Amino acid sequence: MSTRRVLYALAGTVAVLLIGAILHPGFASWSSLRVMLVVASFTGFVAAGQMLVVLVGGIDLSIPWVLNGAAIVLTTSSLGQTSRAPLAIVLALGVGALVGLGNGMGVAWLGVPAVVMTLGMNGVMQGLTLGLSKGLTCASCGSYAPAPLRGLFDGALPAQLFLWAGVGLFMTVLLTLTTFGRRVYAVGVNPRAAFLSGVGVRGVTVALYTLSGVFAALAGIALVAYGGQPSLGLGDPYLFESIAAVVVGGVSILGGRGHYLGVIAGSLTLVAVTTFLQAQRVPEYGRLMIYGLVILTILFAYGREKAHD
Repeated sequence: MSTRRVLYALAGTVAVLLIGAILHPGFASWSSLRVMLVVASFTGFVAAGQMLVVLVGGIDLSIPWVLNGAAIVLTTSSLGQTSRAPLAIVLALGVGALVGLGNGMGVAWLGVPAVVMTLGMNGVMQGLTLGLSKGLTCASCGSYAPAPLRGLFDGALPAQLFLWAGVGLFMTVLLTLTTFGRRVYAVGVNPRAAFLSGVGVRGVTVALYTLSGVFAALAGIALVAYGGQPSLGLGDPYLFESIAAVVVGGVSILGGRGHYLGVIAGSLTLVAVTTFLQAQRVPEYGRLMIYGLVILTILFAYGREKAHD
């Protein structure tokens, strides 16, 4: 069933591009595809983390302010200097890992529902970010991302896309070729049975939430490199988009099934749909309604598919 859903997601991407190319000449040109791929890569990063926690029946609602906080940490610690970039990247990813670790500990060891734990952590991160940066008015908050990071988006084939391909390779190897990946699916299908089989369910859960935080921070680094400077609310759109990409990509919202290849296709489909609707001059509220209807339709279709299997 998982392979079939991946094929559905890929077919959806191709269909949107074909319809767009028919109605808008140039929609599927390389220059247009290049922009869509870059924009989709940001969703692909956060959706990688969201997918991991969804695979074990969880959810990560702390993504927006982990992403935003990491972006601000990157610029305020690097001060736009190339020599400080490696340390700044480590610090930004460290923030994501630390928050993810906290989420995982709360969910796995304290038994806090994932929705409550990650939503609460999102609020904590929002408060910390606004307080420490004084509402993004601190002396170093006006710094730019270091030049090498901004160079990730130069050229006909941006290095950012190779980074996304690397994330895809990492996710594929992790989930399909390692013992850890098999344990993730086992926990997602039946945590009790996995525990009785000797799988450390709590350890797996903590590791997945930690990775989710790292991927959210990675998206923050990429976004601030793309835009040059951070802004408040930078991560807000990516909570809904990460969940939507996971659902459109065929990952079971109940856990235990899904591949990152489908999530890549889901990210591309969402960006292609948004680009198409913008070309059709559909207003923002209309695009949100269509987004929601697409997700509900897919969930309904997958629900019927499961009932017939």
